[in-house]
Parts: sequence; C-alpha cells; structure tokens
Amino acid sequence: MNKKWQFTSSDLEKAKRISEKFNINLITAKIIANKKLSDEEIKVFLEPTRDDFYDPFLLPDMEKAVERIINAIENKEKVVIFGDYDVDGITSTTVLKKFLEERGLEVRILYSK
Repeated sequence: MNKKWQFTSSDLEKAKRISEKFNINLITAKIIANKKLSDEEIKVFLEPTRDDFYDPFLLPDMEKAVERIINAIENKEKVVIFGDYDVDGITSTTVLKKFLEERGLEVRILYSK
C-alpha cells in the first residue's frame, strides 16, 4: 500500500496573528490556522478545562465498565489491559495501568498490532 503525504498551505498572516496573540510558535500556529478555529476555540484548544472534555459516560456501557473496575479494585484482582499498539493506545493503556497500580492492583498490558 502506497501512502502519499498531503501538505496543506497555511495562511501565513493568520498563523502569525495566532502565534503572537496566543504566544505559541509559528509551526503550531500554522496547524491551528489550518483548522479554521475561532479565537475562542483556539483558547479552548490550547488551554482546555475539565468542562471542555468529552463526557465518557456518553459511550455505550460505560457504567458497566466503571462498576467492573471498582469491583476489581475492591477485590484486589489481577488485571490485563488490551490496547492498540499506536500512540493513543500506548498512552491510554499506560495511564490506566498507572491508575490501577496506584490502587494496589497487579496489572499487565497486552497490545494488538
């Protein structure tokens, strides 16, 4: 499979304005300029608060998952986390592993490739 990178040209003046207004480097400002965000959206993007996060309880069966994790913590069960072997998969499994270990569980991670 051949993959081809596509580069989007940036509005350099807009990127410079964003860079100066939000005190960020020009490369980051170019990426943000390409996203065509408003100033308020840029502020949320750069400095999110807990209120800006996606509500995980909108995912199906999240209540069941939380109950199961609480049960595992209460019973000091051994836990295996299955994760994807990519940037967000490794990051999320590492965060979850640390969380569970801090609660006294023995945790292993298995990655799919």
